[in-house]
Amino acid sequence: MGVEEDRITDEIWTKPISAVLTELGTTSIGLARTEVASRRRRYGFNRPTTHHRRPLWLEFLSRFLNPLVLILLFASALSAATGNLTSFVIVFILVILSVTLDFIQEMRAENAIEALRRSVAIRVQVRRDGVEISEAADLLVPGDIVRLAAGDLVPADCRLIEARDLFVNQATLTGEPYPVEKHADAPCPSAGGPAEAINTVFMGSSVISGSATAVICRIGDATVFGRLSGSLTASPPPTAFELGIRQFGFLILRLTIFLVLFVLAVNVLFHRPWLESLMFALALAVGLTPELLPMIVTVTLARGALRLAKHRVIIKRLAAMHNIGAMDVLCTDKTGTLTEATIRMVRHLDCLGAESERVFRLAYLNSHFESGIKSPLDEAVIAFRKMDVTGWEKIDEVPFDFERRRVSVLVTDGTQRLLVVKGAPEDVLRLSTHYEADAGVVKPLDPAARSRLDALFQTLGEDGFRVLAVASKVMAADHRTATLGDECELDFAGYAVFLDPPKASATAAIGALSGAGVAVKVLTGDNERVTRHVCAELGLAITGLVTGDDLRAMSEEALRARLGEVNVYCRVTPQQKERVLLAYKRSGRVVGFLGDGINDASAIHAADVGISVDSAADVAKEAAGLILLDHDLSVVGEAVTEGRRTVHNVTKYVLMGSSSNFGNMFSMAGASLFLPFLPMLPTQVLLNNLLYDASEAGVPLDNVEADVLSAPVRWDLQLIQRFMLVLGPISSVFDFLTFYALLHLFDADEALFQTGWFVESLATQVLVIFVIRTRHAPWRSRPHPVLAGLTLGAATVGALLPLTPAGTFFGFVAPPASFYVFLAAAVVTYLALVEAIKRLFFRHTALQSKARRPRSRPSWRS
Repeated sequence: MGVEEDRITDEIWTKPISAVLTELGTTSIGLARTEVASRRRRYGFNRPTTHHRRPLWLEFLSRFLNPLVLILLFASALSAATGNLTSFVIVFILVILSVTLDFIQEMRAENAIEALRRSVAIRVQVRRDGVEISEAADLLVPGDIVRLAAGDLVPADCRLIEARDLFVNQATLTGEPYPVEKHADAPCPSAGGPAEAINTVFMGSSVISGSATAVICRIGDATVFGRLSGSLTASPPPTAFELGIRQFGFLILRLTIFLVLFVLAVNVLFHRPWLESLMFALALAVGLTPELLPMIVTVTLARGALRLAKHRVIIKRLAAMHNIGAMDVLCTDKTGTLTEATIRMVRHLDCLGAESERVFRLAYLNSHFESGIKSPLDEAVIAFRKMDVTGWEKIDEVPFDFERRRVSVLVTDGTQRLLVVKGAPEDVLRLSTHYEADAGVVKPLDPAARSRLDALFQTLGEDGFRVLAVASKVMAADHRTATLGDECELDFAGYAVFLDPPKASATAAIGALSGAGVAVKVLTGDNERVTRHVCAELGLAITGLVTGDDLRAMSEEALRARLGEVNVYCRVTPQQKERVLLAYKRSGRVVGFLGDGINDASAIHAADVGISVDSAADVAKEAAGLILLDHDLSVVGEAVTEGRRTVHNVTKYVLMGSSSNFGNMFSMAGASLFLPFLPMLPTQVLLNNLLYDASEAGVPLDNVEADVLSAPVRWDLQLIQRFMLVLGPISSVFDFLTFYALLHLFDADEALFQTGWFVESLATQVLVIFVIRTRHAPWRSRPHPVLAGLTLGAATVGALLPLTPAGTFFGFVAPPASFYVFLAAAVVTYLALVEAIKRLFFRHTALQSKARRPRSRPSWRS
């Protein structure tokens, strides 16, 4: 059965649902699997264009669009045209090898991360061949029949077939600040936009409450969301780490351009061959530009993400790794993180504290007929004991929201209509005017009765029980809708009592995070008595406690003043959670938030590090940068450690590259002033760069000492610049020492000079990683075997290549044996001097850090 593509691009809400189903060639039992495959070939994947990846061959060719590489290839082609074909072939091969190395490493890393992302992709319940299955959202096609429930993201533009108490948040598309109720049988408007389409739900919106069955009409770019994807799916603002990497790249690039122009001007001024001078300057630019930096960053972040996957933590966005390492405040909900999340209903008490079957019956009716996402408390009520609800029928509902903190259902058994309310005790008690006493007698809720009920609630909370209040109200026989206005003058029935024991592993996890410099803050909707009990069970000292009512009365200045002392926030709404997070961020802290519900989505999105779990609501998972496959606080500690290791390894490469590149700049500039020939041939510069790049491919795997992982780490460009200015000249000093030795001790001609400096430059440039990779003595910190092998291998190849026949292709000659003796002494002396300067540098930096910065402000200089 075919579908004409242009027939589903009309406004789908203007036609009867029967016509839509006919045009889509589908029925209520869904599509056949063979038809799904056909349509997927026709329509592609259900993703906006911004998520599409270019073909691999285009990705590879794009690496050659670097202007420096293009000019170098053009200049070498001119050289070939003048008879120097060998130079062109060598340049071309070296450029291909360098680009290929970069491309393969980065593609492998990105493919690994994409596989991890897909493992936690949003999934949708869809009917295929009459059977309901779970399918990844991007594999849906027009004509698929899907089922939606509270907490789901709408996967595409869909016409509703059935809907029950369906409320949708579509503010991203229409700007409407409040959830919109949708109806399958709503009249079809003849015109208008998405805001008027009451019978349609759109990609980019989320289900707040209720449920629905819908048919997918438009996917990907054809959706309203897809048409607006340029603005709605814009990339998030860059992190401090991304900005720092970008700024460092621009810094090196500016210095390189200045040096290249200087070297080119000097060579032209001294009337050296202009084409060879141009190729040398361009090769120098390619060699000095940190073109490997993006690959090193991507591969290092990907390696960290893969290590975390072994701990059942999935990183959705690689850039989040830096923020994890920098995180110094973690805000978390209590349920499932500090407690087992195995909530059990243990009692159902009337207003006198006795077990009451009526309280259980009312709570069961409310939880059974509630159409929104079932909370753990609802599930505990239903699991406590099955109740026969035959004869009861739901008429309407006032869905749960986190401001009211209650849900009301209007039900009837054929003889009476009853509004059953279940929610936070403080709020339900406030709305009640009567209470149910013995034998179903209803009495006025006088101050004495209120006091008794409040005392019972407090006692239960102090004993560690979670409590929901249950109330009811008899409605008129013709009452057909439930509204907020009906939630008044209630008859208070009693309390449903639940037990959620503390999690055994939480105490150790909190201790580990605190020891790593991460302050744990508890943000919960529970009351303070239950929270105090749980914290006491876990041994978590409460240094300060603020309630939602306190927050409501606080100014921003007052809240900021109390951030340091408060570590528990109780009875807070989603908006208040977000407010607390933003207050910490404005005070200079890097904040994480761990949550899993619809109510947590805004806070997860606002946090520097948004964390959710694989079983969370779709909106929470979509907002998060990290997904925990196990709801366990201890794995967050693993993520923090991995984030810090990742940033330290990237920093190793940057420190080494900046110091050696800066030193080479000085050396090249100086050599160009007094040498009558080029200090290194263009092909030699490119070979040097290729071997250097190969030696650094092991940096992402390197080990990091435990002591530097014990504190938050932040990208510090100023420290890198100072390190470059201190150690760069040391590299130049040894280059000039090598120049002097080659010219005056070994009477080097042009070929021997170029060979000698190539060997010395490469050896010092790659071996210095053993010193820079650690804050400790190099012999006390073992590098990863891969890094050690690649580094020693690159230095060995560079030293022995001039002794082989292949060396002649690059213009090398065999140095005398005495040169290698000099080389060994120079390299050992250079590394020893760098080690001494490194220690003095970091000792001075540590003293400055203590004197100028608060202890609570983290830096990558641990």
